[in-house]
Amino acid sequence: FFLSLKLENKTTGKLQKQICQVVLDHFEKQYTTELGDTWISVRDVLTYPLCWQYAVLLNKFGQSTELENILRVKGYHPAFQGPLPYLPASLKCYIRRTPGRFPAQKHQAGKLKDYYLLNAASLLPVLALEVKDGEDVLDLCAAPGGKSVAMLQCAYPGQFHCNEYDDVRSRWLEQTIESFIPDPLINLITVSKLDGRQIGDLKPELYDKVLVDAPCSNDRSWLFSSDIQQATLRLIQRKELSSLQFQLLRSAIKALRPGGSLVYSTCTLSKAENSDVINLILNSCSNVMPVDISEMAKAVSQEFTFLSGTQEHELLVLPEKGRAWGPMYVAKLKKM
Repeated sequence: FFLSLKLENKTTGKLQKQICQVVLDHFEKQYTTELGDTWISVRDVLTYPLCWQYAVLLNKFGQSTELENILRVKGYHPAFQGPLPYLPASLKCYIRRTPGRFPAQKHQAGKLKDYYLLNAASLLPVLALEVKDGEDVLDLCAAPGGKSVAMLQCAYPGQFHCNEYDDVRSRWLEQTIESFIPDPLINLITVSKLDGRQIGDLKPELYDKVLVDAPCSNDRSWLFSSDIQQATLRLIQRKELSSLQFQLLRSAIKALRPGGSLVYSTCTLSKAENSDVINLILNSCSNVMPVDISEMAKAVSQEFTFLSGTQEHELLVLPEKGRAWGPMYVAKLKKM
C-alpha cells in the first residue's frame, strides 16, 4: 500500500510543474485586455496541469482490436458525434470528462503504434480541412506530426507533403510518421525541411488542400518555461511571430490550386497571431475568401467551449474545467 502511495505521489509531483511568473504576468496583461473576465477561468485551467485532459486518437493501421472496449470501460466516449459536416468513419478519437492521461506507447522501429495522445482541439483544423481521397495535400509546418497522422486516418491523399523547417522537429515528425503509417502508404508521403515561406514559389498551385499549423506562442507550454532568460527572450520575439505567420500563409496561398482550401491554426489565445493575421491576409490577398466553419463549431459545442463573437470563418477553443481542450484557433480560407 505504501509503495503504491509513494508511486502516486511521485506521479503527482511530476505534474506539479513550476509556473513561469514572467510569462504569467505578460499573459495577465494581454489576455485581461483581449478576453476580459473569460481569461480568469481560462487561466485557472492553463496554470493547473492536474486538470488537463488528453484525447486518444486511434490508429486505423494499428493492430489493437480491444482498444475501444478498454477505453469505454475506463469511461472514455467518442469525441466527435452528431451532424458534423465532415467526419470520416475511420477517424476515431476518444475522450473523457475527467483529467489524466492514458499511458503513452513508446516508439519501436518497425512496429506501428495503436493510438496517439493529443489535445482533442487539435483535431478541429483537420475536420475543417475536409481532406478527401486522391487530393494533393500539404502540411506546411507538420511537426510533431499529430495532424498529419489524423489526416491520414481520414483519407488516402494523392500526394501528401509534410514539411518541417526545424531540424530537431523534423526528426520528430519522421519518427511519428514511421510509428503510425504502414509501408505502402508511407511511399505517398514526402517529408521535406524547406523554409515554409518559400514553398509557394517552389511549388506553385500544386495542392488541393493546405494546412498551416503555424509556429506560435504556445500558451500552455510557455507558462511552464523553466529557463527564465529563454522565456523573456520568447516574449520579446513574440512580436515578430505574426509577421512570420503572415508570410507562411501567403506562401501557402501560392501553393494552393485555384478552388483549393486552406486551414490556418495556432495553439495560442493571442489576437495578434490569430484573427489579426487572417484579417491582414483577407485585406491584402484578393484571390482568397473566408469559408464559414460555424456548422462544425455548432456540432462539437457539447465537448468544446468557444470564444463568442468570432467571425463565421474562425473559432477559438477556450480551455475550461471538464473541457480542458485548447487553446486552439482555427480559420478556413478558399482560393478563387
